[in-house]
Amino acid sequence: MAVLKQNEEFNADALKGKVIGIASDMVMHDSGFHDHKFKAQLLYAPSGCMTVTTSNRQFVLPPFRMLWIPANEIHRVNFRNVVAYRSVYFDSEYAEKYMSSGLKVLHVNSLLKEIIERMCFWEWEALDTTQNNILNVFWDEIKQAPEENLNLKMPSDSRFKRVVEEWTTRVSMPPMLKNLAEQTGAVEKTITRIFRKETDLSYQEWRQQWRLQRSIELLVDGNSIGEVSYMLDFSSDSAFIDFFKKHTGSTPLQYLINNG
Repeated sequence: MAVLKQNEEFNADALKGKVIGIASDMVMHDSGFHDHKFKAQLLYAPSGCMTVTTSNRQFVLPPFRMLWIPANEIHRVNFRNVVAYRSVYFDSEYAEKYMSSGLKVLHVNSLLKEIIERMCFWEWEALDTTQNNILNVFWDEIKQAPEENLNLKMPSDSRFKRVVEEWTTRVSMPPMLKNLAEQTGAVEKTITRIFRKETDLSYQEWRQQWRLQRSIELLVDGNSIGEVSYMLDFSSDSAFIDFFKKHTGSTPLQYLINNG
């Protein structure tokens, strides 16, 4: 196992173990875009919230979600507050026996949480009988874990790619449609058409989904409903609560309690 320091480099591909776990408490981290050629990765944080961006999607990972990342999938991990970072790397040929291809966001129940924690603090030698038995339980639980849908497609059009990256990595609030048109020089109809084509959402819908993801991150980081409402430009706390409930089926606090 490895307990990483804040800026310590780690290359999972350089290690030959079937299952490699690492753990770290980090703050203000940006991995930059990268991939793992020979390893699939399970990314999870028992406390704090991570944002993961791939070539065309963004995922928010509060403590009750984990992200399965296949080998060769380009991704970037960001977080802006203290995060208990947990990552388990699996030899890709071994992982393919249990997981179908593609990115997956899965719900983490209490048993998976404990198993992942155990795996992240294993030594990296050959696995013993007890560890292999734990892995069998792990794969059984993974197969039954509900898949989550809350992700955000990212536009690839060059006129918007840079500004969208600013919003996602530096957490700048996406502007209203009129202001984005002024900022990019594209007319509103063009922006709407491109976002609809590349993200399946109009720009206004995409902006709302961005606010929802960001609100989850801010709530997990310990901000109050009033603080989140203010930071995301809602007209009132009740307007934010109504918005959140419309998109998740729960109030902000119910959402965290029910999923924690």
